[in-house]
Amino acid sequence: MYYPFKSEFIAQLPLILAGPMLQHTQSDAVTVWVALKQSCQVILKVYDTTNQGATLGNCLLVGQSSTIALGKHLHILAVTAHSEDGNFLVSNCIYAYDLEFITDAEQQTLSQALVSTSFPTANISYFAHQKPTFALSPSRLQDLKIVHSSCRKPSGHGMDALPILDCLIEVAANQPQNRPHQLFLTGDQIYGDDVGDPYLWVATNLGDALLGWEEQLPVSPIHRTPKQLRPGERAEVATQQAGFTAGLHNKVDKVSSHLLSLGEYYAAYLLTWSPVCWPRQFPEGKEVSTERETIKKWNQEVRHLQQFIYTLGKVRRALANIPMYTIFDDHDVSDDWNLNQAWCLRVLGKPLGRRAVQNAMLAYAVFQAWGNTPEEFAAGKSGAKLLIAAQAWSASHGTDIDAAEAIACYLGLPAIDTRTGLPNFVQDYSVLVLARHPESLNWHYTVRSPIHEVIVLDTRTWRGYPADQKPIAPPRLLSPHALKQQLLEPLQQTANSDIQATFVIAPTNVFGLKVIDWVHQWNLKNDAVFATDVGDAWNIHTEALAQFISTLFDQRQQVIVLSGDIHYSSVVKLSHQRTHSQWQSVLVQLTCSALKNEELLTRLIHTKLKHWLLPEKVRYWLGWINPADMVEVSAKQWQRDRTHHPKISQQQLMAADWHCALEVIPRSKTQNANFSPDILALIAPWNRPEKNKWRSLQPFMFWKARWFQDGKEVVGVNNIALVQFEVSNENQPGQIIQDLYWFWAWYQTELVYSRFKTQLIPNRGLFD
Repeated sequence: MYYPFKSEFIAQLPLILAGPMLQHTQSDAVTVWVALKQSCQVILKVYDTTNQGATLGNCLLVGQSSTIALGKHLHILAVTAHSEDGNFLVSNCIYAYDLEFITDAEQQTLSQALVSTSFPTANISYFAHQKPTFALSPSRLQDLKIVHSSCRKPSGHGMDALPILDCLIEVAANQPQNRPHQLFLTGDQIYGDDVGDPYLWVATNLGDALLGWEEQLPVSPIHRTPKQLRPGERAEVATQQAGFTAGLHNKVDKVSSHLLSLGEYYAAYLLTWSPVCWPRQFPEGKEVSTERETIKKWNQEVRHLQQFIYTLGKVRRALANIPMYTIFDDHDVSDDWNLNQAWCLRVLGKPLGRRAVQNAMLAYAVFQAWGNTPEEFAAGKSGAKLLIAAQAWSASHGTDIDAAEAIACYLGLPAIDTRTGLPNFVQDYSVLVLARHPESLNWHYTVRSPIHEVIVLDTRTWRGYPADQKPIAPPRLLSPHALKQQLLEPLQQTANSDIQATFVIAPTNVFGLKVIDWVHQWNLKNDAVFATDVGDAWNIHTEALAQFISTLFDQRQQVIVLSGDIHYSSVVKLSHQRTHSQWQSVLVQLTCSALKNEELLTRLIHTKLKHWLLPEKVRYWLGWINPADMVEVSAKQWQRDRTHHPKISQQQLMAADWHCALEVIPRSKTQNANFSPDILALIAPWNRPEKNKWRSLQPFMFWKARWFQDGKEVVGVNNIALVQFEVSNENQPGQIIQDLYWFWAWYQTELVYSRFKTQLIPNRGLFD
């Protein structure tokens, strides 16, 4: 079989394997993340510009740091430039940054470090000076532009929507008030499960080559290396020995190429964000197998990957030119990660399951969390201690037990009970949470500007599992302690500030489609909770949802939730009113998913078929504060007689503290994008319309027609969201807009968008 990952392959790679990626950015500090093939001292300089970004000016911020060695040929750094002379960055200006790399043998500029004999060109700038640029959040809310999305699977179906971000930046790169200001990726940046066989083949070989050693995975009865667990043959190991649940319910294909090793998880990030480390060609299916279906599947997945790779240069440029913030969801580790207590007991109680989870979380820490919260990785902090342990683990070729225990400690993995072999839990009021060391990293964080705040929640590692119910019972997505720490305290910190807009990032939807709720309730009733991620929905646990809503509306009258996870995009609006008060509040949930993972079902609900068969109607709830709870009532009960409900007493109903109504905001008619990118630059030559043998049949395929594709409620194809405001006055946002961009169906030669737009005030008409 063709094998490209030999020493010559590494030697021919450029110094920069991935990046530079702009991450946490504020007026006095800018952080840039890079992955390199050798150790370096890296100097970051931030410059002001003139001529609308075209001319570099004075150096304002400077930072210098050394890489950490994750492997023989993998060295990572998130370097932060600070103000040394009282210089601060301001809104409505374009800034540029540059990097210098100092090794033992030489010094390289950014331009030199990006290229090599095997990768001769790399463009990461929108200007002739070839430096990446950015703009801080603007001084006026109506100028703020936030991009968000989630769920990007390289071998998933459909066109990758993340390269559209490059188009959005390019068209306004010289306009600080119009270019996108922040990017939030809300989960599933990589996929540990549901991995294509060719993708695993690359990840395994690349990971081992970069590490310089092969991990001995704790597979019974003898340890195995990643190469010994071949693509397409990992289902039994992943399901039985690691305990992963993605392969249950006749879905073994979801785990047959599951990532397991540290090198594979490291490689997944490099392959997702950069074109550099991909091989120039893949083996043919016939070199891999003699089975016809396996050959066909391999070749098809290779074609999906080749289209994905084709646009990675544009993804790389985009991520160098916009501050990016991320949070994990389950697929960054494995499907159903920490879904319920049963999952934790099943996976974390097995040596291979625990090792794989630790590998995935360590990869997230160094490839994502470091840039989200660089202050947590400063000298003496838990993040810095984690990096030291990660270096020691790699230097020992995976044999340093003390380093492994330290990594688990700082990642927040629970200790194992020596009597039972199961993970430890601790009590948090009425629920159990995974026990963690006091020095473990927090994954939640807050991003603030003078006009807005973004509170990013960790709904995976701080779940509250009911102590008095069976292990598969739906959890609170935030335990009582976590709700206070992650939501209440950040809201209180800015209660008296001039912030005009509050965003909360909840990786899993707070509110979903009614039909999804029906499916969840049915599966919960039949104990089939792993089939459709029952437990990830906030409104399955009504007590937790009621407390979440009350916490938000005690502190804010207007809240915008950014979410993903569900492979379709939509907008819903919750109008809330206290029973014995005129105090009214509003929550608008903007969902954007997937960047690259559309499915047959999501394509169907994208069309008018969903609205015809299962239209979304207004939903109503009554709620209580002490104890927190809420109950849904029908529209008929709401409109005619709210004092009778079969599940609660009349006394309880009369004592309801608040009520709310949820409506789905319809999307506008699909339109061509309001800018003109070079679409063919985003489509690989072999995927272009003239190559399609079914082109002549297009007029007869009504399901591809624009009139049928224009559903009212959701966007179910790969897409990316641009969020902005229309302001009625200088102090309050008037309307919020989510524009969703995607490639048009069938030939995909048009970039189109649809607009969701709603007022940021409660819909009082729903309460009449």
